[in-house]
Amino acid sequence: MLGALGAGEPDTLPRDAGRVLLPLARTAIANQLGMSWQENETPQWLQQYGACFITLTRDTKLRGCVGTLRPHRALAEDVKANAVAAAFRDPRFPPVAAGEFPVVALEISVLSAVEPMRFDDEADALRQLRRGIDGLVFEYGYHTSTFLPQVWEDFKEPTEFVAHLKYKAGLPPDFWDKDVRLSRYTVFKWRENEG
Repeated sequence: MLGALGAGEPDTLPRDAGRVLLPLARTAIANQLGMSWQENETPQWLQQYGACFITLTRDTKLRGCVGTLRPHRALAEDVKANAVAAAFRDPRFPPVAAGEFPVVALEISVLSAVEPMRFDDEADALRQLRRGIDGLVFEYGYHTSTFLPQVWEDFKEPTEFVAHLKYKAGLPPDFWDKDVRLSRYTVFKWRENEG
């Protein structure tokens, strides 16, 4: 069985993995657009199971973001599928057009294992959060949402971060219930230079 990649296992993911992952994601999008684009190398670690998010930006503004929280396929396949989904199937944005392709920048976040948090109440959960380090999954019944650690850049306090995460899940920002579940993860990330 193949192993899983993540921030908790730095030996399985090279520090310079971005030089392989970013072109892999860009190639998947180019191929979907009917452009001729060639993948470079395919090192063995790409065959290990991994979970990633692909974020597209244009002029530093979000242009698409899709990913998986838990490994269920080879990292290479996860990168390709999520790149295509972020470019063409994020319901918040129209599909990326061929003319837009050169000016869209990609960021790849490879996730560590998602670990459930233990807490007594919301205040306890908020105290445990590590600003800029923790990605967070919010779950309550069929309501679910996640923010990557990079989203901390938009919020000064854990209270704001979690309130917006609740809103993203379709709940009021001041909502809380004893059945709320929170899980956290970290990421390795690489970003293309924005043009």
